[in-house]
Amino acid sequence: MPDSENPATPVTFPPAFLWGAATSAYQIEGAVREDGRTPSIWDTFSHTPGKTIGGDHGDIAVDHYHRYRDDVALMAELGLGAYRFSMSWSRVQPTGRGPAVQKGLDFYRRLVDELLAKNIKPAITLYHWDLPQELEDAGGWPERDTAYRFAEYAQIAGEALGDRVEQWITVNEPWCSAFLGYASGVHAPGRTDPAASLRAAHHLNLAHGLGASALRSVMPARNTVAVSLNSSVVRPLSQDPADLDAVRRIDDLANGVFHGPMLHGAYPESLYVATASLTDWDFVLDGDLELINQPLDALGLNYYTPALVSAADVSAKAPRADGHGASDHSPWPAADDVAFHQTPGDRTEMGWTIDPTGLHELIMRYTREAPGLPLYITENGAAYDDKIDSDGRVHDPERVAYLHGHLSAVRRAIADGADVRGYYLWSLMDNFEWAYGYGKRFGAVYVDYATLERTPKTSARWYGRAARTGTLPEVEAV
Repeated sequence: MPDSENPATPVTFPPAFLWGAATSAYQIEGAVREDGRTPSIWDTFSHTPGKTIGGDHGDIAVDHYHRYRDDVALMAELGLGAYRFSMSWSRVQPTGRGPAVQKGLDFYRRLVDELLAKNIKPAITLYHWDLPQELEDAGGWPERDTAYRFAEYAQIAGEALGDRVEQWITVNEPWCSAFLGYASGVHAPGRTDPAASLRAAHHLNLAHGLGASALRSVMPARNTVAVSLNSSVVRPLSQDPADLDAVRRIDDLANGVFHGPMLHGAYPESLYVATASLTDWDFVLDGDLELINQPLDALGLNYYTPALVSAADVSAKAPRADGHGASDHSPWPAADDVAFHQTPGDRTEMGWTIDPTGLHELIMRYTREAPGLPLYITENGAAYDDKIDSDGRVHDPERVAYLHGHLSAVRRAIADGADVRGYYLWSLMDNFEWAYGYGKRFGAVYVDYATLERTPKTSARWYGRAARTGTLPEVEAV
């Protein structure tokens, strides 16, 4: 009897299933002025008054740049089989142009060697939102040239590490870079131009395609190239035709704008129609869609919570409950007449509803959308208000329950025919949570920000047990 039908059946994963954790460079590395690194847009944004809670920034973060050996040892102790991390573009290629700085590349060489020595598979993400500031000064992602600069950077990284790293991801969550960075302004670089955000989305797609080609031109054929999308599960408030139309429009902006050209070589026609008041899409040049539509070896899916939408009266001013930060400017271009609603249920510290059924739904959608394409859950996790107890431990049963629910949803999807090959917990450890500063803890490992001491939480031990056995321990077994 399948796991989904018998809760007493142990939730067991395929033997080759990859158990990992994920981080990103600006959130953990620190050392922002060392070894030739130049500022990224997140350095500039986080040092701009009022942009982050408490004025927090990533100058030190959790000092992974200097503590990576201890962090890798901790991963090995927990039993992780894989580690997904991003490279800092401006650490590798300061200003986003010209030759690499070997000291920057050497850090990633040392990190990779340390992981391999501990039998932990490295997975590199080339871009996790930290565009070199000089490229933003030249126009940023709304400018076509940025995609070509990314391809050069991808080739540098592939030449340096492609002999030892087999799993590569071009860009992470391009939706956030395009629409939170250039439409709502809650992420770096903090611009609020909806037309520019659509240009940024296209050039991020182009960067993915060019970057994938650049990687393959310099790496062994055994290596895999993927992309990580934070595709949304968009649900209607009702079955009213206007609400169903709202779902389609948000689905185009959240999903189709990226997976359309990446997987199918075309943007949705309905997206062109819906955004015609902002742009005629003349920045999509002949041949672009072919460049973007590179064959993928895998698709990364990042999932946290579903979206609930309906049609709305544009004259009614109400807070936008889409979970993407407070701003007078929407991250949804030409969709001001769509309302977002809080979905029912328990929530994390981010205010995001806990709903593992959304992860199952997302996996099955892409199983149909791209049959035969292996899938990885490249981010999934939860923020809670974790505290160190008097016994020096951090008990987080809510996160354990969250992980059990979502990993069970992954296993149900596998039983339903999905080719899901691995799961990367977000995040390995507490870190700089973008505009929220250090106030939101996503880590399985607790970080004391005063001392930078690491303490594995209950969830880290639970997840490590799952990784070692391939079977989910009971939630109570913590």
